[in-house]
Amino acid sequence: MVTKQEQQRRVRDYRARQAVHERAKRRRVRDSLVGAGAALVVLLGGTALLWDRQGPDAGADPAATPAPSASETQAESLVPDPSLAEGRTWTGTLTINGVDLGVELDGEAAPQAVSGIVYDVERDYYDGSTCHRLTTSEGFSVLQCGSLDGQGGGDPSFMYGPIENAPADDVYVEGTIAMARQGGNAESNGHQFFIVYGDTTIPSDAAGGYTVVGRVTANLEQLRDDVISAGTEGGVPDGPPAEPVTIEGFDLQ
Repeated sequence: MVTKQEQQRRVRDYRARQAVHERAKRRRVRDSLVGAGAALVVLLGGTALLWDRQGPDAGADPAATPAPSASETQAESLVPDPSLAEGRTWTGTLTINGVDLGVELDGEAAPQAVSGIVYDVERDYYDGSTCHRLTTSEGFSVLQCGSLDGQGGGDPSFMYGPIENAPADDVYVEGTIAMARQGGNAESNGHQFFIVYGDTTIPSDAAGGYTVVGRVTANLEQLRDDVISAGTEGGVPDGPPAEPVTIEGFDLQ
């Protein structure tokens, strides 16, 4: 078993390697066409803004509903190398409104996404963040988490691909933990993820499906009883939870 201290050492080593990588990347960016880069920023920024304006209950295609927002204030990503996931299974506890969910993340099946979560957990990114979105339709039962501003926005730039480990049949079974992203954009995985509390079908869009990083191994029923059962604001099938939902802790080993 890897100790907390060993995990922290690995993260420090990774950050040192990442600094070298980022300097090299900045040199490549300076050599690229400025016009093309500006066009890309406008495109990505517009996509995020469109999502924020629509809101979670805008009646969008269910394939595009689990989606993060991206900050336009940071030009560079801090996405960790997939090797941080170590190609192994990570286990731990995700505490939401007093419910201690046992979780298991598959670093072999989804190395890039699991590396992102491990990196965020090590720096306590999720502590105090919210689960801002709840869907309650038949066959579409997800709780989306990881938003800093409580509305699905405010997250620092942290976008990556590819889509990993998406189900071929578009069925996300009860207990699945998967990454949220922008509709039609395979390179827009970020900090936010969703917990499937009942078997859910999300049709693939032009980019594909959604990266499955792992599963809830304990206390999902308690989450349904204590959190999901409160429903959404106004009783809509897709919207903010009626009562605030907060991540109080996230530990992995």
